[in-house]
Amino acid sequence: MTPMPDRLSCPSCGATFADRWRCTCHSPLKFADRPLPDGPAPAPSDLDRDRGLWAFDDFLPVGREVTLGEGWTPLVPATEWDAAFKLEYVFPTGSFKDRGAATTLSRAVELGVDTVVEDSSGNAGAAIATYAARAGVDARIYVPAGVKASKLRAIERTGATPVRVEGSRETVTDACIEAVESGEGWYASHAWNPAFFAGTATVALEIAAQRGWSVPDAVVTPLGHGTLFLGAYRGFRALHDAGWTDRIPRLLGAQATGYAPIAEALHGPDEAEPNEVADGIQIREPVQRDAILNAVDETGGDVVALPEEAVDEELDRLHERGFYTEPTCAVAPAALRAFRERGVVGPDDDVVVALTGSGLKG
Repeated sequence: MTPMPDRLSCPSCGATFADRWRCTCHSPLKFADRPLPDGPAPAPSDLDRDRGLWAFDDFLPVGREVTLGEGWTPLVPATEWDAAFKLEYVFPTGSFKDRGAATTLSRAVELGVDTVVEDSSGNAGAAIATYAARAGVDARIYVPAGVKASKLRAIERTGATPVRVEGSRETVTDACIEAVESGEGWYASHAWNPAFFAGTATVALEIAAQRGWSVPDAVVTPLGHGTLFLGAYRGFRALHDAGWTDRIPRLLGAQATGYAPIAEALHGPDEAEPNEVADGIQIREPVQRDAILNAVDETGGDVVALPEEAVDEELDRLHERGFYTEPTCAVAPAALRAFRERGVVGPDDDVVVALTGSGLKG
């Protein structure tokens, strides 16, 4: 018999629930605290990588119900950047969102859900639609009317129903939430659903294991809703709390100019032109804003906003050196350059940069 899923708790008011997509006080929910693994970390070679990210099921509050073998993306040297790249675009649907989709659809199956609903600019929608198809669950994906054709096709070919919405990215979310609240389906949101963040936390577990349970000085990720950034923070925090690692790396975020609420909160307004190239992180009001700022503060991290020109130049460098990513990915290595120029990252710092989406999606 499948065990009942872990309960959810609200960090703001302390309320607990069996299943909701947000608290009655409108705050995002997290899984309630659960026991961490007891004893020392296993030898990395003892982890069953054939189970994908589920090799870390001691850290996961969701059972392995739906999987396509996701996880254990390569961690490779990137000498031109004096860093290591975590190739998060090497996933079944070509983006890191498969981490969260696997755990979110696994939770949906545990709960007996028959229809999931998501809003997305592309990658999360394709991931949720694909894993819903794998689970035999219907999916409706709300997308901007101008979504890239390649991402729309990826959703349609799973049998999911795309719902195109005119207006801003925020308008798409509003339309999706209205549909969820009217009973259209269970909200499989990459911004709200705590199961999604449980999945993205495994990126930190993998990085540490691939490095023999050492952690880098800093990790750089793109930052829109913060699904990878905040997931990485929670994963590294869990490892440290379990005593498997001795510290937590600085978390460094890369935003797009014009869509940089976290960078602006830290450094003040930026009058630069909006970056329309990095479409995957065009989020002006991230749901997890407070949690992201807390992660930056607790790790001594930082966030920077990148203009189009810097992202275009970085994308060319990536492609010329064999890293076939989509444009949004390029904000992270471009941010690493900016952090070095500002002295946030020193010449001897050990850095991992996440490359998050395949160039086939561009």
